[in-house]
Amino acid sequence: MERIREAIVVEGRYDKNTLSQVVDAVILETSGFGVFKDAERLALLRRLAAERGLVVLTDSDGAGFVIRNFLKGAVDPSLVKHAYIPDRPGKEKRKRAPGKEGKLGVEGMPPQTLLEALRKAGATFLDEEAGERVPPRRALTKGDLYAAGLSGTADAAQRRQALLKKLDLPEHLSSNAMLEVLNALYGYEGLAELGLI
Repeated sequence: MERIREAIVVEGRYDKNTLSQVVDAVILETSGFGVFKDAERLALLRRLAAERGLVVLTDSDGAGFVIRNFLKGAVDPSLVKHAYIPDRPGKEKRKRAPGKEGKLGVEGMPPQTLLEALRKAGATFLDEEAGERVPPRRALTKGDLYAAGLSGTADAAQRRQALLKKLDLPEHLSSNAMLEVLNALYGYEGLAELGLI
């Protein structure tokens, strides 16, 4: 599994599932066109772009390009790289019929094609970069959240909301999404330095 520094933006959960089997990176979904009206998600994408950089990896159909073009105007272009998958006819295994344009999306691409698209976009592969051979920082775990009272306790939801507010993160992050974002932005040590763990 390849480690990538930038956060990667995909359209939906099936794209995220496929990509998470190929790369070790923060992968966020736009929920299709949902990102257009989700100011919190957009703010999070901007913040991750500033912290780590962003790679946009959408389907090669018209809808994918609408989302990509929206993000081009919504996030500082100097912080964004664009990865493109090739046009391949077909349908994903889980679908009964091909999509409107009859093309495979991110979820239907073989792992090597996805890695090649990310390389062409200029994504930073941490294990290949001589200057990036730093050990990965200690990841925050679900056990850490439990120990900090952020899960598994009667008032965990209120504590999570307070933490998200303090860190200026979207209030509607699920526990799993919060864990992923906290690891992307802070890691265990970063939260410990802030006295939040």
